[in-house]
Amino acid sequence: MIVKFEEVAKEYRLGKTTVHALNNISLEVQQGEFIALVGPSGSGKSTALHLMGALDRPSSGSVYIKGTKINDMNDKELAVLRRDTIGFIFQSFNLIPVLSVFENVEFPLMLKKVPKTERNRRVTSVLLKVGLEKRMNHKTEELSGGERQRVAIARALVTDPSILLSDEPTANLDSKIGTEIIELMQTLNRDQNVTLIFATHDDSIIKKAKRTIRIRDGKLQNGHDA
Repeated sequence: MIVKFEEVAKEYRLGKTTVHALNNISLEVQQGEFIALVGPSGSGKSTALHLMGALDRPSSGSVYIKGTKINDMNDKELAVLRRDTIGFIFQSFNLIPVLSVFENVEFPLMLKKVPKTERNRRVTSVLLKVGLEKRMNHKTEELSGGERQRVAIARALVTDPSILLSDEPTANLDSKIGTEIIELMQTLNRDQNVTLIFATHDDSIIKKAKRTIRIRDGKLQNGHDA
């Protein structure tokens, strides 16, 4: 089991109002699953994704990632957990425009102090997997939207994460490029056993996912995932 929620609740203060983003959710995710996290805007799916990625802590209940309870971890411990275990694909790509494709993908490995020879090997390998080996020296501003998304995927994968998380990964892409990205993610899921968890409204992702978890009003629909 790679992610586990035990009666997880998350509350936010919005002025004088308390927003109950998640209400006592329990779920388990196994290594190698491909999950679509589905629900209307404001349902709590992004909050759940942030907790799965150790970007936040629950207000109550327990969150476990690879068997480690994150509730009481300090910020440094959470940062190390994210760095070593989790890859993130952001809707806005979050690439560094002054860096080349190669340098953007290399950056997480530099943070981990991976030796240069190993960095070169891993970056070249992952760019080959996402079909960008001929674009590695280009600046990201010279790339199409689909190519930028592939760079974001490569950057997320270069650290060999156990879990890959994304919030609406195809939202800024046309349908053709979106389909190519989904097929690429399916291949990575199958060949590398990476656990994929995507918050999405995209029917094409929902159809490809091995499991759908539906959230509404901060609760799992019908009290379980389906």
